[in-house]
Amino acid sequence: MDIYTITEPTAPKVPIIISSPHSGTFFPDDIKARLKPEFAERHDDADWFIETLYDFAPAMGITLIQANYCRWVIDLNRDPESKPLYTDGRVITGLVSLTNFNGDPLYDGAAPDETEIAQRVLNYYIPYHEKLEELIEKTKLEFGTALLFDAHSIRKVVPGIRKEPFPDLILGDNDGASASKEIINAAWEVLKNSGYGATHNKPFKGGYITRNFGKPANNVHTLQLEMAKTNYMDASETKYDAQNAAKIREVLQQLFAQLIKTLQ
Repeated sequence: MDIYTITEPTAPKVPIIISSPHSGTFFPDDIKARLKPEFAERHDDADWFIETLYDFAPAMGITLIQANYCRWVIDLNRDPESKPLYTDGRVITGLVSLTNFNGDPLYDGAAPDETEIAQRVLNYYIPYHEKLEELIEKTKLEFGTALLFDAHSIRKVVPGIRKEPFPDLILGDNDGASASKEIINAAWEVLKNSGYGATHNKPFKGGYITRNFGKPANNVHTLQLEMAKTNYMDASETKYDAQNAAKIREVLQQLFAQLIKTLQ
């Protein structure tokens, strides 16, 4: 299994890359065998079907990169030294998760030790981040600027993070540090007027990818969009629902059209 899948634009290229670091669902056999069976079969912390939700993007000139391995193998959106992204009491999952978002242990067998974690970093984490860097640099060389858009989803209710249901849409830009004001404003105007409940930098302001790669002074911008799975999945949040997803796909297309216009 490849570490990632890249989908090239089918229309004239624009300076936007969509990254989906959490939509992978595959496990190496030796890791899967040590997980509790219920988690091995259904890994709810994965960002299911993001690649389907955003499959309109290549026709808009956008490049997509999707991780293929589950975030429980290694979390590509965490600090490589497992430094916590938040310190507000929510459940924090590290570079290699030992629990799910609700604090339930994932492993029946031996949990990964430091040696195994270091090997997973070499096998999965570094290749994905090196490819992101390469895509950004190629895009910047071609256009003079680049926007990395990190696409995520989450169950509507995750008590381990907070008791209240999540907003439909959460735009993250590391409190304004990961992108220019123009790009942030362009995105936020679309989202706040979309008809969905939207928040800005609360309760998520962007993970490690957003915070690490966003260097607006160097013409590299990053945004994270977290969304409730109820926007595009069925009521059980286990299956993709094309009819339900149609409306949010229109919003996303409007969002990227505005971002393309702003970047030009």
